[in-house]
Amino acid sequence: MRHMILTGTLMLALSTSAMASQVYKWVDDKGVTHFGAQPPQGQESTTINTAAPPPRPAPSEPAPSIEEQLDPEQAAIDKKVKEDVAKQEAERKQYCETARTNLAQLENNPRVRIEDGGELRRIGEDERQERIAELKKSITESCK
Repeated sequence: MRHMILTGTLMLALSTSAMASQVYKWVDDKGVTHFGAQPPQGQESTTINTAAPPPRPAPSEPAPSIEEQLDPEQAAIDKKVKEDVAKQEAERKQYCETARTNLAQLENNPRVRIEDGGELRRIGEDERQERIAELKKSITESCK
């Protein structure tokens, strides 16, 4: 069994070099291009490199789009707008997280104290329910 595996592996390794034979290219008297494994007799031919080219490295930055190439000023404006939108989205997510935390605190704690004018005071049940309703409305409108 080992001999069969060793023989199969050896044949597989040798088959790749046998497949990588020379390829010749030539043009006949009528201007037709031909390719073949053997060069033609009495005609000039060139050898073709059949090895695969090395893979191209991935670009570190994406290639600029056609719009960016045509109008760099507009591309700069677009980039600024995208940055502003991303910043607003991050602020919205932070607001939503804070609002949900505050809502959970209000719903789970009947005795809530807030700072009012530098002093801590306890809010009543009516004010607590009013704040819960406001937070729920705000979360529904702002947070998705």
